[in-house]
Amino acid sequence: MALLDVTDLSVTFVHRGAPPVHAVDGVSFTVDEGEVVGLVGESGCGKSVTSLAIMGLLPRRGVRVGGRAVFAGRDLLTLDDDARRDIRGREIAMIFQDPLSSLNPVVPIGVQVAEVLVRHRKLERAQARRQAAELLERVGIPDPQRRLREYPHQLSGGMRQRALIAMAVACQPRLLIADEPTTALDVTIQAQILDLLKELVRSSGTALIMITHDLGVVAGLCDTVNVLYAGRVVETAARVPLFADPYHPYTVGLLGSIPRLDRARGERLTPIPGSVRDLLPWAEGCAFAPRCDRRTDACLDGSPELTRVVAPPRAYRCVNPVRSAPATAGEVSG
Repeated sequence: MALLDVTDLSVTFVHRGAPPVHAVDGVSFTVDEGEVVGLVGESGCGKSVTSLAIMGLLPRRGVRVGGRAVFAGRDLLTLDDDARRDIRGREIAMIFQDPLSSLNPVVPIGVQVAEVLVRHRKLERAQARRQAAELLERVGIPDPQRRLREYPHQLSGGMRQRALIAMAVACQPRLLIADEPTTALDVTIQAQILDLLKELVRSSGTALIMITHDLGVVAGLCDTVNVLYAGRVVETAARVPLFADPYHPYTVGLLGSIPRLDRARGERLTPIPGSVRDLLPWAEGCAFAPRCDRRTDACLDGSPELTRVVAPPRAYRCVNPVRSAPATAGEVSG
């Protein structure tokens, strides 16, 4: 059984006087023990909302959440607040995108890291502070004893992100969710953070969900990749087959937008036309159709179903894929 099994997850934002917004529309994926799974797509495709729904961090009012998110045999979406708080930080932890806004600006870093240990591992304050220093040293923060006394604004962006990672791994969670943890960092610090995450996963066996729009990050880290568009998974495959032989035109567009060192000097990138706002409701057809150069009349004839490929395992949501798929194991609605 998978460590996390997300089935038909949906998140709808409802505002009085405005049509409902389907931010997540039937997302399904699994995460096994020790596996690194990527959720990939442009901003606005539903990646972060998916993670917040799993963590139970969405607001109560104006939001409807449906589907299932079964973690270690328990549906996270049906738990009460106390049960969720017991799981968050101890069994499931999250690294947020912006460390400066995620950390409390008026509380020293040491107190914030130690708080997780006091809450979930029932340590005394002095012992929790010693372990907090060890955690900061483990994630590569120099002079951890001094950093414990400092406030978030006194740390660099890379150090703040490392402090967030230290908080996330303090209780050795079984599942770690990283929501674009390298977005605001320079290239050198990005590489260090990714190396740190890989080492943490390898040494502790923690499963990792990496949320990103950067396929370069995916190439160096993920085992399985789920490509999201307009709130739905449009392609799922292992990393190597996905990069070598993408089926969905949106995946091809994402790959074509990446600068590559092996391209000829002066060769232009191939951006995806339009923006993520240029979409159709899934009920009317493929949401990507307005931006797709492979669209046909069939693309506008109802929501495309998810087609599963036998070998190598893959699923894609397209009536006119980039290549002809081999024999399928049937189709499922989604």
